[in-house]
Amino acid sequence: MRIGTRAVRWGVPVAAVAVVAGVVAAGPVIAAVQGEPSLPRRTAAELLADAAEKWQSGRPPQMSGTIVETASLGLPALPVAGGATSPLGLLSGSHQAKVWYGGPDRLRLMVPDEMNESDLVVNGDQVWWWDSAANTATRVKGAPDGAGRPDAVPYARTVTPAQAAEEALRAAGTDTEIAISEDATVAGRAAYQVVLTPKEAGSLVKEVRLAIDGETLVPLRVQLYAKGTAEPAFEVGFDSVTFTPPAPENFAFTPPPGAKVEETTMPSIAHGPHGKDGMVGKDGVDAHDGAAPRVVGDGWDRVVVVSLPNGFEGDLPGAADQAKGARDGAGIASLANGMMKVATPVSGQWGSGRLIRTKLVSALLTDDGRMLAGAVTPEVLYAAAAAK
Repeated sequence: MRIGTRAVRWGVPVAAVAVVAGVVAAGPVIAAVQGEPSLPRRTAAELLADAAEKWQSGRPPQMSGTIVETASLGLPALPVAGGATSPLGLLSGSHQAKVWYGGPDRLRLMVPDEMNESDLVVNGDQVWWWDSAANTATRVKGAPDGAGRPDAVPYARTVTPAQAAEEALRAAGTDTEIAISEDATVAGRAAYQVVLTPKEAGSLVKEVRLAIDGETLVPLRVQLYAKGTAEPAFEVGFDSVTFTPPAPENFAFTPPPGAKVEETTMPSIAHGPHGKDGMVGKDGVDAHDGAAPRVVGDGWDRVVVVSLPNGFEGDLPGAADQAKGARDGAGIASLANGMMKVATPVSGQWGSGRLIRTKLVSALLTDDGRMLAGAVTPEVLYAAAAAK
């Protein structure tokens, strides 16, 4: 699953829900198991159908809350530049984000990071990105109507429960068992739990638990369990949430005195205020010139294939040195150093390279300049590497 690189999304998409509901309808219908708290009984098919009907408008209720994301993949600590706002920062440890949503034209997302914070503020036709570490306020020009919709804000480096739920539902298919587990309490709210269990032998995922609010049907928490483990390897959910309109002052923003004020257009930050990897120069050109990622396979056996930066040639630390001077160069160096400690030389008919395996994710760095990753066994990566 690609974490932190997709748009932030809240409602469960109708198409994804329909796919899962169809899978459930094709198999045995499993009744809800009552627990504490107690919610009205629903089968998995009924719950997902209700969610689809609830979210046909694609607009979530007004709300505010705190999201906590925790990853325990077995990786070394990765102290990267950009902290929680960097995609590398989501690979280990625990991170927090606060969100206020007042409608399609009102959104604020704040990501604290030690002594600093990053804020995305959308208030009508005013769209700002505030980076306190750089003391820079960036105003986004040309933002389209509805820019405050969470699904229209791809440059906020964070993960929401609904985004993770969407990815899990997208992976679900005919090779997935779907059931309703005992009810749960998440952020003080009663929630249904949908359990997705992959059947594919090549997946490292034992099960995915989706906690869906019993009243609003908003995803409140997603937990991913790796095979052979009793605790979640990845979890994102609300620590607190209130489904009431946020106060208007939450969406007001004025650059602080002394702050550097910049302007940019929506296309130049389509993947983040500093580009898709946090590495865009003033001319808007990526510091990396690798090709766009592609996906091999489908369902739980999906593998993402990325071309590594020019000059890699099997030397990840060397590629990191080339990235110095870019905003996230230190982050790449930290990732390289951490990964090299656990990488194992491997080879086969597909070629040669180095393998990194965690509880939930495997990654293959090939000597011909590719990185393949997925929540799959190494054998699945080798097959994807052979399918050039």
